[in-house]
This record gives sequence, structure tokens and C-alpha cells, in this order.
Amino acid sequence: MENIQIDLATLYAETGNAKLADLPRYAEIAQHLAGNGNIVTLTGQGPIWLYLYISHALHGKVTALKYTSPVTGDVVIYDHSPF
Repeated sequence: MENIQIDLATLYAETGNAKLADLPRYAEIAQHLAGNGNIVTLTGQGPIWLYLYISHALHGKVTALKYTSPVTGDVVIYDHSPF
């Protein structure tokens, strides 16, 4: 089990703005980066709908999902670890 950090701004860096039409592609990239059974932390600038969509896309694929920012620090979104 690894700790993986995904900066959501990198998902749409080439266009500069997140696009609703590109949500499936963003989810595919995030799932690839997350791997299976890892602990993933989402960070970076992005619209709330992108955070929600990626969180849903990773559910069942990762052991735990966290959010972090300089203001909040780490916030556990879900943790399905049996330990």
C-alpha cells in the first residue's frame, strides 16, 4: 500500500480550465495514478465538482481518500482500511 498524492490541477493543465465534457478522461487519469488499494490524497486547485467526481471515481479502488490544503491540512474523506 502506497501513499499517492494527486494534484487535480494537473488533470486539466494543458487547457488551463477544467471542462465538464472531459470528466471521464480526468477520472481515467486519476484512477491510473491512484492504482489499487493505495491511500490517495487529493490536492491542488480545481472546481468542487471535479473533486466530487474524482472522489466518486476512486471509491472502491483506493483504501482511503484524503484531501489536503494549506488551510485545512489533511481531511479524511473515507477510509475503508480494516486496520
